[in-house]
Amino acid sequence: MSTAAIIDGKTVAETIHQETALRVSRLKEAAIQPKLAFVRVGDDPASKVYVGMKEKTSSRLGLASDTTVLPEKASESELLALLAKLNADPSVHGILVQAPLPGHIDAARIYSAVLPEKDVDGFHPINAGKLMLGDPTGFRPCTPAGIHELLIRSGVQIEGAEVVILGRGNIVGKPMASILLQKARNANATVTVCHGQTRDIATHCRRGDILIAAIGSPLFVTARMVKPGAVVIDVGVNRIADAASTRGSKLVGDVEFDEVVKVAGKITPNPGGVGPMTIAILMRNTVQAAESTLR
Repeated sequence: MSTAAIIDGKTVAETIHQETALRVSRLKEAAIQPKLAFVRVGDDPASKVYVGMKEKTSSRLGLASDTTVLPEKASESELLALLAKLNADPSVHGILVQAPLPGHIDAARIYSAVLPEKDVDGFHPINAGKLMLGDPTGFRPCTPAGIHELLIRSGVQIEGAEVVILGRGNIVGKPMASILLQKARNANATVTVCHGQTRDIATHCRRGDILIAAIGSPLFVTARMVKPGAVVIDVGVNRIADAASTRGSKLVGDVEFDEVVKVAGKITPNPGGVGPMTIAILMRNTVQAAESTLR
């Protein structure tokens, strides 16, 4: 039995990094140093790791970066004051507020407080609206934009394809649908968005030429849910118990990889698929923000 071709997110991300580094060099020739400001609230271990990875990548590509950490009990007004300061700083081109935020802070209000032209995460309502309208001047959220690049650079036929997205979240599901629905090159797909209230979800999944799993449920997608030869993109990051691990747990995706790989035509590994692409698009968005100051 043949197995699916692996879509290597690390390799594709590295290609994008090389393109980004070249753009950074050109900006520096124009005396512009792209800069990305990271903001963390509290000491969530995963957030520390994610921001650390982004800082290292920024440095490697020639971007400047700066991280501000507020205490867990910092008020919403304190965070808003910090964002106002970063918004007003002309040396800062991109601002990233690392999720998750403490429960007492309104995340939607915080993301809306970042200037749209510095919102390199693509979460501001103006950027969300531009995405829906097909306006290329806005920033697209990093994970769905990264998935789109993976599909394009892996030679996947998107136009006319049946795409099934599992998950309707604001970070992946909804913007992913908007990207693929556009009347544009490398889009024009027929998109179905499934969620927790979808009836007979497996039947919908089996129609998909492209299946994107971002439902946040460990190993949810099984081989019987996948159309033979389909392209499967696993976005999920879930921690489950694992007695064999020294930590007593392990990270898994939303896809039962070992079984689905026997049915799919192409598939992302997890890790090593979507994750590296998210960082690659973040860096590219920041450079785009810096380039806009030349106009």
